[in-house]
Amino acid sequence: MPSRMMVLEQAGRPLLARTRSVPRPGRGQLLLRVCACGVCRTDLHIVDGELAFPGHPVVPGHEIVGRIVESGEGVSGFSVGERVGVPWLGWTCGICAYCRRDRENLCDQARFTGWQIEGGYADHAIADHRYCFRLPQGYSDAQAAPLLCAGLIGYRALSMAEGAEKLGIYGFGAAAHIVAQLARHQGRQVYAFTRPGDLAAQQFARGLGACWAGGSNQPPPEALDAALIFAPVGALVPAALRALDKGGTVVCAGIHMSDIPAFPYEILWGERRVVSVANLTRADGEAFLAIAPQVPVRVSVETYPLEAANEALSCLREGRLEGAAVLLP
Repeated sequence: MPSRMMVLEQAGRPLLARTRSVPRPGRGQLLLRVCACGVCRTDLHIVDGELAFPGHPVVPGHEIVGRIVESGEGVSGFSVGERVGVPWLGWTCGICAYCRRDRENLCDQARFTGWQIEGGYADHAIADHRYCFRLPQGYSDAQAAPLLCAGLIGYRALSMAEGAEKLGIYGFGAAAHIVAQLARHQGRQVYAFTRPGDLAAQQFARGLGACWAGGSNQPPPEALDAALIFAPVGALVPAALRALDKGGTVVCAGIHMSDIPAFPYEILWGERRVVSVANLTRADGEAFLAIAPQVPVRVSVETYPLEAANEALSCLREGRLEGAAVLLP
């Protein structure tokens, strides 16, 4: 039986439905039957050409939930039929200075699922077994998928906010709706910033425990200790700096952002910091997937059939999602 997939053949164009023979796993690889794949903003950056097109057709998707169909030579510790998750970070060299210092997320040779490696907008996917996670029970396939990027990147971004008690979150989408629950579980106050006038998103944020929600053009009612920016809008960086108390941190959590406009030094002064999150580590994944069911994190999803991947991407692009979009092959 042929395996279906949605392929990006040219940046800036819609994905095309294609079929192929079911692939075979190589050494160290797993063949997965894809059960669900989240639709992430990074997929949108690849499709829209904001990240470099790799020079060959791309099967997007890096929030993969699948069942193991076959193991390649050299794989141990996994069983056929077992459910696993595949994240954005799909391969690293293991020998560079970054990898040796437990900073594999910065590996110069890293390859990423759904970009350099074929992803999960398909019936089947191949993954390096070293970069597959066992998933917590209690989450359906669709609910588990967003944990693999929206959840992981949110977790890493939150860790950079250190001990911040008053936390601002800019862009209340898939990652924000997960990290807000984790932050509230840790006893932090959450201030949610949405697109101006998006009352539905503000109500959604309050329902997840935000003590305040408003437009990104509004100041919070009190100074923040840290701000996480998930929206790919560079103008939010100076806005977030203005909302910070002295010693606060702005964490830019996306892989792509529009240009940051010039801003006066006085809003940075006072030992405020601007930092970025780059990818994730396997240690992040293991830690977050252990914590998620303890909170417990509730994942809000809207599901689409595989063939509707372009529709799901359009809904994400236009801000018409509450929570995360997930494809169900």
